[in-house]
Amino acid sequence: MELDIYVVDAFTHTQFHGNPAAVVPLQEWLDDATMLAIAAENNLSETAFLCPLSPGRYAIRWFSPLQEIDFCGHATLASSYVLFHEQPFHQEKTAKTEPVFETALVFETALVFETEKVGTLTVTETSQGRIEMSFPNLQPQAVTEIPPALLSGLSDRPASVLRNNQAYFAIYDTEETVRQLQYNVESLKTLAPYDVVVTAPGTEYDFVSRYFWPASGGNEDPVTGSIHAGLAPFWAQRLDKNELVACQASQREGILYCRLEQERVLVSGHAILYMKGKIYIPG
Repeated sequence: MELDIYVVDAFTHTQFHGNPAAVVPLQEWLDDATMLAIAAENNLSETAFLCPLSPGRYAIRWFSPLQEIDFCGHATLASSYVLFHEQPFHQEKTAKTEPVFETALVFETALVFETEKVGTLTVTETSQGRIEMSFPNLQPQAVTEIPPALLSGLSDRPASVLRNNQAYFAIYDTEETVRQLQYNVESLKTLAPYDVVVTAPGTEYDFVSRYFWPASGGNEDPVTGSIHAGLAPFWAQRLDKNELVACQASQREGILYCRLEQERVLVSGHAILYMKGKIYIPG
């Protein structure tokens, strides 16, 4: 069996920046063990698998090298880039005409997880060339007790701590603190199933962040689209503005454009293709 595979740098327009994700379009699901094995072999923070449901509508699943993930923004952006620019519309692939590409997408995340389901994600390409994803508003709430492992896992004590169903949010006063922060992998790993995002108001951007997820697949994620479904509403309220530009201050760095619209958080960014090829699976 041969499968198409693409690797796309998400939340950047410069190759070797942003967050790389693998995208594997399918006609029907592989078994879970094979998809996890492909993700582990790719050894990227996420591999997205897509199955067509109807014109413009796809089921999507995300896998880290360790496990299936219930929400991944940068791999959704990478998948959208592939469908917009690289993967002809699935019903037209055998037609003897010019290839037809998607112009708007709906992703269904129908699997049931312990946390709240993400549901339906809609994606469009803007006139600025950015890919815009509509996420649920996952604003974090203040915690009554800060876990000792969170405090021991971060080199500086946060000004406040919140949490949603994805991660603990450690809030700091300055961008420099976030950029210089050190973290202890073993301490943060004990916070599973929650990851950790550290964030502060920015100087050049509205806010900055870094994301640590040793319990789920890696130490520091280069750019995390999904966590901005919580970061954007938090900073929108704090800064009293509904449109924000964010920087995830990892070594690869990525830029995210966020906008609140009723109960949704619109997160957009650029993407650039790094690689396309074939996966060969015996039998």
